[in-house]
Amino acid sequence: MKKLLSVAYIMIASALIVQMASCLTPRKGPQKLYTKAVQEGKVYDAIIVPGIPFNNGSWDSVMKARVLWSWVLYKNGIAKNVIYSGAAVYSPYKEAVIMGLYAEQLGIPKEHIFYDTNARHSTENVYYSYLVAKEQGFKSLALATDPFQSFMLKAFLEKRFSTQIGRLPFVTDTLAAYSYLNPKINPRKAKVNNFVSITEQESFFKRFRGTLGKDIDWAKYPDGKLEAL
Repeated sequence: MKKLLSVAYIMIASALIVQMASCLTPRKGPQKLYTKAVQEGKVYDAIIVPGIPFNNGSWDSVMKARVLWSWVLYKNGIAKNVIYSGAAVYSPYKEAVIMGLYAEQLGIPKEHIFYDTNARHSTENVYYSYLVAKEQGFKSLALATDPFQSFMLKAFLEKRFSTQIGRLPFVTDTLAAYSYLNPKINPRKAKVNNFVSITEQESFFKRFRGTLGKDIDWAKYPDGKLEAL
C-alpha cells in the first residue's frame, strides 16, 4: 500500500510540474532566442537534439519538429554540426540513428551528423552529447529541441556544465512552413536485435532517478560539473 501511495504521489507531482512548466514557458521565448542568435551572428559548432521513441514505422509530430528544426538551424548557418542523441529505450530503434536518417534525407550531409546512442533520459541526452562534442573538439554547443523540454533542462544546463550551452527551442511558426516535408527512410538500419524496453528493465523509481540525471556519476567531476570544452 505504501509503495502504491508513493507511486501515486510521484505521478501527481510530475503532472503538476508539467502543468507549471507549460504555464511558465513563454510562448514568445523561442522566437526571441532565435532572433537574438541571428542578430548576434551566433554559429554553434554543434547543436544537441534529444531523441524520442520511434513507433509505427514513421516519425511522430514531436520527432518531426525536432529534426526539422535541426535542419533549419543547419541550413541557416547557425549550426555547423548536429548531434542526435538517444538509445533504443521504449522501442527497438536507436532514436539518434532514426533522426539522423531523416536528417540526411532532408539534406544535412552525413559528415556533419554525429550520434550518441547511450542516452536513455533527457538529462543523459545532454550529458552524452557533451562527451561527443568534447571528443570531436567542438567548442560551442546549443540544445535544440521543443520549448517544453528546453525549459525543463535549463537548470540542468546551468548546474552541471562549465561550458555555457545555449538554448534554441524550435519556433512553431517557422516549422509550419516546412510541415509538408515528409521524407522516407529505411528504419532497419537503426533496429536493435533482442530489444528489451526500459520499462521491463527498471522500476518506475529507477527511471525517475534517471530522468533527474542520478544515473550519471557526477562525483568524478570537480564540483560535480563537466570541465569546459
